[in-house]
Amino acid sequence: MIFVTKKILFITAVVSTLSFAQTEPELQYNYAVKLYNSENYFDAITELKRLRFFDDKNEYSNSSNYLIAKSYKAGAKFDDAIRYFTLAEIENTNQERYFNLRIEIVRCNILRRTTDRAMQILSSLENDSAYKSKSNQINYWRGWALMFNDRFDEASKQFANINPNHPLKLFAEGIDDKLYSVPVAKSLSYLIPGAGQFYTGNYFSGTLSFGWNLLWGYLTVNAFIQNRIFDGFMVGNLLWFRFYRGNFQNAEKFALEENVKIINDGFYFLQTGYSGEKP
Repeated sequence: MIFVTKKILFITAVVSTLSFAQTEPELQYNYAVKLYNSENYFDAITELKRLRFFDDKNEYSNSSNYLIAKSYKAGAKFDDAIRYFTLAEIENTNQERYFNLRIEIVRCNILRRTTDRAMQILSSLENDSAYKSKSNQINYWRGWALMFNDRFDEASKQFANINPNHPLKLFAEGIDDKLYSVPVAKSLSYLIPGAGQFYTGNYFSGTLSFGWNLLWGYLTVNAFIQNRIFDGFMVGNLLWFRFYRGNFQNAEKFALEENVKIINDGFYFLQTGYSGEKP
């Protein structure tokens, strides 16, 4: 009787061990998902890579690659994220999932500002007859790629292809209207020193620039009128030309700085106030 009991216990222990071994990859994957959901991204990556090593049957290969990629993306490791999205894409056999993985790679390229690569992928999807019904999604992410490349006028046209009143179309148009033209700022300063600074709203700098150029221009011309040729060249080359050149350089710098502020404010609004999908 004792022998039979021990035998039963032994068999039960073996069966339990085998059952645990069969469910262990699933438990480890679920644990990694829990880490990901709690934003412990790099711990999740460690667990998922360990799972891949021990997953002899490759049951979790595709899903673990996908989650590793999402974890890297959440940690702003975009190159690594693209690598694992690509691995998940290679192992994938589902057409819809392939499209979604391609879009994930596009989103990473948008965030790391490799706009040309994002546009290439979107064009290849657009030219694939299997994804003719996905034109709105393709235009949507193309618009985002252009916005991240500071091409707001072009971006607004992509969103308009989805809906003439699309909120991102209106947003992109609004940003484009606010941006200062760098060539215009420089050209104004070529014609009238300080005008470029006035154009960008830097009135104090514009007033100073106009005043200094007026002063050194007057002294230079006056020196030539009085036949003080050497003084005229010295004042003109060392002072007037210096302030004149600095004037249009400042106009360019101010235009660029103001544009950066406008764009940053715009993206901050999208981050906090826009509820749609973001890269």
